Amino acid sequence: MIITGTRICHCGQKLVPWYCQLPKQSPDDDAVDVIPQSSMRILGKPLRTGYHRYLMQVQCRECDYLNDFIYKSDRDLVIEDETEERKMSTFDNATLMITGGTGSFGSTVLKHFLDSDLKEIRIFSRDEKKQDDMRHELQARHPEAAKKVKFYIGDVRNPQSIKDAMPGVDYIFHAAALKQVPSCEFFPMQAVQTNIIGTDNVLHAAIDAGVKRVVCLSTDKAAYPINAMGISKAMMEHVIYANARVAAERGGTTICCTRYGNVMCSRGSVIPLFIDQIKAGNPITITDPNMTRFLMNLDEAVDLVMFAFQHGNPGDLFIQKSDASTIGDLAKAVQQLFGNTGTNIIGTRHGEKLFETLMTREERLRSEDMGHYFRVAADNRDLNYDKFVVKGEVHTMADESYTSHNTNRLDVEGTVKKIMTTEYVQNELKGIPNV
Repeated sequence: MIITGTRICHCGQKLVPWYCQLPKQSPDDDAVDVIPQSSMRILGKPLRTGYHRYLMQVQCRECDYLNDFIYKSDRDLVIEDETEERKMSTFDNATLMITGGTGSFGSTVLKHFLDSDLKEIRIFSRDEKKQDDMRHELQARHPEAAKKVKFYIGDVRNPQSIKDAMPGVDYIFHAAALKQVPSCEFFPMQAVQTNIIGTDNVLHAAIDAGVKRVVCLSTDKAAYPINAMGISKAMMEHVIYANARVAAERGGTTICCTRYGNVMCSRGSVIPLFIDQIKAGNPITITDPNMTRFLMNLDEAVDLVMFAFQHGNPGDLFIQKSDASTIGDLAKAVQQLFGNTGTNIIGTRHGEKLFETLMTREERLRSEDMGHYFRVAADNRDLNYDKFVVKGEVHTMADESYTSHNTNRLDVEGTVKKIMTTEYVQNELKGIPNV
């Protein structure tokens, strides 16, 4: 299997042209072949880091920076040296806990890591019905892997329930959240309880239990927030940074954060709503056709979290460079696939923005371009500001933020191709029920 493409070092140097041959798929295939060219050199061979994910380490000849790139295969690949694979696996014999594990993100993470070297995956959530459904599905479809999945009923709002699930956990993906914008707008204290206090509870429990690494999931709405959901997530991020600083000073848990835009077909996405409206023969309801939103699928969301997991320093914020489209073009794309039933403009809902921001102008000033992702380093100064002297002109912000208005804009055809990458849309087109 040949993988080609252009990669960018954090120094801006293009790592092209190049290609690599992934491990052979049968005894008759040629041996592993990795060929570096021009501006880069490859160290080692592709390594499996999770379900259908392979890591390639590339060292830039200009700055010697070691870049890690993750690729996805089209099918299962045979690794000849299983001992080496296990040794190099990030999750070798470890326990991973996913808070909000029965949600769309948690379910996708679970699919990716069922075949990994994880010893145990703990699903922590408050919905016993969803847990029971997930348990039965695993037993039916993945009977061998199902035994490594353990379910814990609890609520991040309850510190004791999260503490009870924490012993023996090595890594945490914190995905539990209230994320419906209108709901948070009407019940802001519920957003505070889950998104802010709940996150603080998880991080304190993780630090006390000696968890090695925690990756928290945030949202574009946390940047320049105007609604209760975004404000609560913005405060959540500051809770993360504060706890990351304390944990780092103690030499314990590494805590970092990811921020991403609309995850297509996840809970809160408008795409399932559009499809249901079309199937019912009703026009699609659009708030503002000129509104832009970032578009990423669930697999890309998992890749972002994995990248943060592998590269994160205490308090780092990771952002994926994402495409965007207008809501009007998104509606046309869905109708192109499922039928044109017309549109109905209803005006913006409570707390909605014209466009979303993934990285503020202030953050962009101290960001690091890592190719497909941005890293925003934590501000590690303490409160004794007189220790920190800046010579020359002081810059407090970049010229522009990174938004869904100024990122790569997809047209209708591009949006069709993008939404077709989601399992949800593929199942709907095939008539397979989505659970």
